[in-house]
Amino acid sequence: MTPTELLPAPPPQAAARRALLAGSAGNLVEWYEFGVYGCFATVIAANFFTAQPGTSGGGAEALVAAYASFALAFFFRPVGALLFGRIGDRFGRRPALVLVIGLMTLATTLIGLLPTRADIGAAAPWLLTFLRVLQGLSAGGEFGGAVSLMVEHAPPGRRGLYGAWQSFTVALGLLAGAGTAAALAAVLPAEALYAWGWRIPFLLALPLGTVGLWLRTALEEPPGAPPGGSPGRPAAADATEAIDATDATGPTGPTGPGEQARAVVLGIGRIMGWSAAGYAFLVVLPSHLQSALGASFRDALLATTLVNLGFAASILPAGLLSDRVGRRPVMLGGALGIAVLAHPLLHLLQSPGASPQTRAAAVLTAGVLVGLLAGPGPAMLAEMFPRRVRCTGLGLSYALANAVFSGCAGLFITALTARTADTAVPAHYAAGACALSAVALLTLRGNDHREPLR
Repeated sequence: MTPTELLPAPPPQAAARRALLAGSAGNLVEWYEFGVYGCFATVIAANFFTAQPGTSGGGAEALVAAYASFALAFFFRPVGALLFGRIGDRFGRRPALVLVIGLMTLATTLIGLLPTRADIGAAAPWLLTFLRVLQGLSAGGEFGGAVSLMVEHAPPGRRGLYGAWQSFTVALGLLAGAGTAAALAAVLPAEALYAWGWRIPFLLALPLGTVGLWLRTALEEPPGAPPGGSPGRPAAADATEAIDATDATGPTGPTGPGEQARAVVLGIGRIMGWSAAGYAFLVVLPSHLQSALGASFRDALLATTLVNLGFAASILPAGLLSDRVGRRPVMLGGALGIAVLAHPLLHLLQSPGASPQTRAAAVLTAGVLVGLLAGPGPAMLAEMFPRRVRCTGLGLSYALANAVFSGCAGLFITALTARTADTAVPAHYAAGACALSAVALLTLRGNDHREPLR
């Protein structure tokens, strides 16, 4: 018996709180950085993707290039979900989460130290893209490990609330990123912001990540049997055999070698609206308001802060409500709400006669609707997969959905708006994805949230 085994087990509630805190820390760092990148997309385009950095804008082509780098990081998320998800399922949640936050913090800090195109020429955008790839790998492993940790520690009847903390810290990270960018824009002249001020938010990831790393090294594994498969067995064999007495839609049903893949595909369908609308409204909005609607940098950041406030305010209540009434009605309400209201809300933002209060209400409403999807979403995905492949399965579903519908959002919206001059492209994108997602959400069963995790 080891010294660790001789120690008394911590109280379940204390262990659950520590797991919630440690699991949330990495999400905050990750989405803080992504929020900063979205807010500073025009600044990054000017410094890394144009031949004349330091101007007041990077131009449409440079902005598309900046979002292409953004999208590339998302396409490495599935690789990270497989790599770190496998570590989390086989060796435990803690080692996977420690690795991903370390890699994430290193890459984010290095972005803040990168020389620009004016300093080293064409190597600058390539180095930035490489660091974005590292972030994509770490972010891909973050979601599966963090959600598994939090949901598996949740008390009975609280999985929706515990999983919602993952999304809530996403909102906090985006708010922190937007707030930091807005503060810098308020206190620094435009020349200083483009020259060196943009580096400050990226460098702040170092102390944030250090705190998160400290929290994660001290957390306990979730209660129950040791996670993961059998050492020496192929990962594919574990994944195929892991669907014990389950189908892709809930806790009971037929078995078969294709059920794991079916569950991943169905999970993607259920959260594609969350992914698309979340990025269209929460991340892409600042640069779209500037490049397509002529808003000032400060006004765009204010709108982004408000939409993220609405998002943050609705997440935990939505997760808690889903514990009481089920995941399906709450998430369907968010998806159908966005499908119906995306165009009217964007029209209000574009209307010259709309008052500031009306525009503020529009962006707050958009954020609240996304929160209805993001609150129950993590627990819903966790309930689709058994423990031995939960990190990999839910992480891969989330990573693939984000790679396609989030990572491409900025690139698609910016390029299509420039080509067609249609300023309603973000609304088309969000509404279409949410309409399709609503169809997939109809397959949820009403009592899935009450069944024990497998």
